[in-house]
Amino acid sequence: MPTTLEEKTQELCAAIVAQPEMAGIRSRIDAFMSDAQSRGQYEIVNNKGQTLHQKQHDGQPLNGEEIADFEKHRDALLQNPVARGFLEAQDQLHEMQHLIQKYVNKTFELGRVPTEADFAEGSCGHGCGCHH
Repeated sequence: MPTTLEEKTQELCAAIVAQPEMAGIRSRIDAFMSDAQSRGQYEIVNNKGQTLHQKQHDGQPLNGEEIADFEKHRDALLQNPVARGFLEAQDQLHEMQHLIQKYVNKTFELGRVPTEADFAEGSCGHGCGCHH
């Protein structure tokens, strides 16, 4: 039997899914997931980006060819409307997650439901993780 907290969390999840923008987000994600070419382009860009990042992290120099190759593939990915829609949908989901986390973190910090004034201070306080 679910607890009250679990029930309220399910209500929050239902409210999130009911947001008008969620249908568009889901649609763009589903279109991307069903498009093998777009997924392949995305994977190539991700792999090339990770390789460049790892080399940089290890202190290895990056050559112009590697960077140009990554940029060429990234530009092609961004020209793909399905992939671009997916990336935009991801950004929207991350913004929603950040907003929810900000409110939940502030609630734990204050021990009450936060108001807009609680966020106007510029910082959520020690350990909140919002990086203000």
